[in-house]
Amino acid sequence: MTRQVRDVNGRLWTVHGSLEWRTPATEDDFEHDVAAGYVPGVVMLSLVVVLVIALVAWMPADVYVPIWLLLLLILAMLFFPARWIVRRPWRLLAETGDDGEGEPTERWVGTIRGYFSARNELARVAKEISQDTQPSYEGILKPVT
Repeated sequence: MTRQVRDVNGRLWTVHGSLEWRTPATEDDFEHDVAAGYVPGVVMLSLVVVLVIALVAWMPADVYVPIWLLLLLILAMLFFPARWIVRRPWRLLAETGDDGEGEPTERWVGTIRGYFSARNELARVAKEISQDTQPSYEGILKPVT
């Protein structure tokens, strides 16, 4: 997600977002910083696989399982991984200018959770920049010094 936006002074801003695979540690999320990691997820997935194998192994031969039930079970098992992917944090960045060495002279950075929220915030920041000279201080993005 990258956009080029020109502000009212004529400066060209680059506004883009990138997916963060690890949740950044911030003071707002301090309580959630101490997590158990991926071990509980692996244990639960293993338990579900064992239970599904036991269900299939003990099923009598003359039982008819409709295809819609299998599809429903597959969708139920894919719900949480899909939700995890959609709810990943996104790092939003707005930068402008060039100091002669390729570095931006003004840079604003922020983090937001969720693809759709990131896309909406990116559009809002681009609109703010086109109507003003910089992103709003009341938004997700904060200036980096």
